[in-house]
Amino acid sequence: MSKKFWQKIWGRKPKKKFGAWQIELTSRCPLQCRMCNRIEYGDFPRQDMPFADFKKILPYLKDVETVILEGWGESLLYKNLPECIRLVKKEGSQVGFVTSGQGLNEGYINELLAAGVDFMGFSLAGTTPQTHNAIRRNSSLTELLANIQLLQETKKKLQIVNPRLHVVYLLLKDNIEEVPGLIPLCQELEIPEIILINLIHVTNFWQDEQKVFGPIVLPEYQKPLIEATQRARQKKIKIHCPSLSFQEVGLCSEDPLRNLYISVTGEVSPCVYLNPPLPSPFKRIFQGRECPIERGQFGNIFQEDIAQIWDAPAYRDFRNSWLARKQLSARTASLIFDPDRFKEQPLSPLPPPPSACQTCYKSLGV
Repeated sequence: MSKKFWQKIWGRKPKKKFGAWQIELTSRCPLQCRMCNRIEYGDFPRQDMPFADFKKILPYLKDVETVILEGWGESLLYKNLPECIRLVKKEGSQVGFVTSGQGLNEGYINELLAAGVDFMGFSLAGTTPQTHNAIRRNSSLTELLANIQLLQETKKKLQIVNPRLHVVYLLLKDNIEEVPGLIPLCQELEIPEIILINLIHVTNFWQDEQKVFGPIVLPEYQKPLIEATQRARQKKIKIHCPSLSFQEVGLCSEDPLRNLYISVTGEVSPCVYLNPPLPSPFKRIFQGRECPIERGQFGNIFQEDIAQIWDAPAYRDFRNSWLARKQLSARTASLIFDPDRFKEQPLSPLPPPPSACQTCYKSLGV
């Protein structure tokens, strides 16, 4: 997700200890998306977070700006989703989720709106049914757009602004040419924001071949993004484009210094990519080579206090690796804009990120 987008959701100036907690309510999903890990592993364990366990998380949310009720499954399948939203709102956090839209109907929409959901994102993989349906298998673009339209109509009837809607579009070689078509589509649906994302967790040959980023920007992939950006500006639609080339970043856009991920079983991880519902070690393909990665779990929030987990030595060491990198990156940036100091102080290479992050494309700024 775009860092700027989440900054807008939870505010420019951090007011609470944590920026965002991503909570996986279910690992069940009706789709068979070609970019999903479950394709390589023949499905995931299909689990729901016990509602009683979800309630154990609530007391901690007073320190959390934004709660994203989403993981490796489809949150709309979780029967207590509206109640979860209500409970999170009571703790003072912004709350929402990203969805395939499958399962939305008039009744469910009314429940979500009554619960007070703040934002919803809709996952697209094409602007034509042929492309979208082929990538997000078991999904129907026609039905998805109809459900979004129904949601917008219901909001108008109720004269409410929330939830704020955005589109999340995964960039692949098979669909990048359709990105400019998102602008008229979102204009018609009255969606003011588009977030383009790269394929980060690669587990098979097809996924590896579908990446549109690399060491350098390729013009054939940059061109449709430029066109989409120009169209979006004309229509006053915000569009967030990821980098298509590797770049050194001080801090991963997932921001593990302020954010965390909680799995359906309560395991706490720095981000969703470090804790897929797969056997450990799980496979990650990084720059053409297979890398076995141990799941990055630092404790269970159903069994331990979050302060105990957050302050555990291993978790502190993980964050300190990123913190040192972020601080040196900031100092380096300040030197570049101060010619006198730049001459006196040679630039130092950034320290490496944590070992598990060194084979993640997020650490390369894409």
